[in-house]
Amino acid sequence: MSYYEPTYLIGFQKMSLSSQLPKKCGECVKPSRPFIHAKCGLCKDLGFQEEVLCHLNRSAQDPAEFACHAFQHMLKLVGPAVQGVLFLPDDHKERGLQKSFHEVINSDKIGYERALALQRLDRDQDAIYVELKYHLAWNVIHRKPVLAGSDNLIDFVSYTFSDCSDLVGGFVRLLWLAPDHLHLYVESDGEHSIESIAQEMKRLSASAILSEFPDLKASLGPSGELWDTAYFAETIG
Repeated sequence: MSYYEPTYLIGFQKMSLSSQLPKKCGECVKPSRPFIHAKCGLCKDLGFQEEVLCHLNRSAQDPAEFACHAFQHMLKLVGPAVQGVLFLPDDHKERGLQKSFHEVINSDKIGYERALALQRLDRDQDAIYVELKYHLAWNVIHRKPVLAGSDNLIDFVSYTFSDCSDLVGGFVRLLWLAPDHLHLYVESDGEHSIESIAQEMKRLSASAILSEFPDLKASLGPSGELWDTAYFAETIG
């Protein structure tokens, strides 16, 4: 068995993959080939195809009122936007996954933060065997690129998710904060479903982030929601 074993994709509540695509998606260049998000270092490392983020965005919306801020018109064959999109060969994905997650999970920083999380949980580290490990990803609502900000924003988001460690009965680490989505590494004791973990982390983190950075709310539109309702989840190891 390889180190990386994807198991499931969650969050397509309103629209199956076989459903008719919104008109805007049919005019977008991204479904035509396996693009990699140009502004997410982890997507590049993992070969994480942007179509996954597109599926999440579509699943959370009514096709008749579909909105996507990551849209790139098929006729736009040249220019900075398309040139900035990265395409990676298939064999890069497995090599990237093997290396990236292995380095992240076994890094000194992760070990230190995991120890702090266990202390906050007031548990004996020697008595705990954390078996469930997840890679989670989800979008900013409508994939609005509002999270391209200062180091203060990145640090605050990272600390906010680390504080969710007691919620999952283990450990949470922000892997990458892209302008329109994020990636998380989660270790769970299995007491809660991944659905409840993802939705509760969204609720708590959105409340904290919008309270700390109120200017973000104005850029999110009438709903004022930060995160999309759909999410991607896969087990690791």
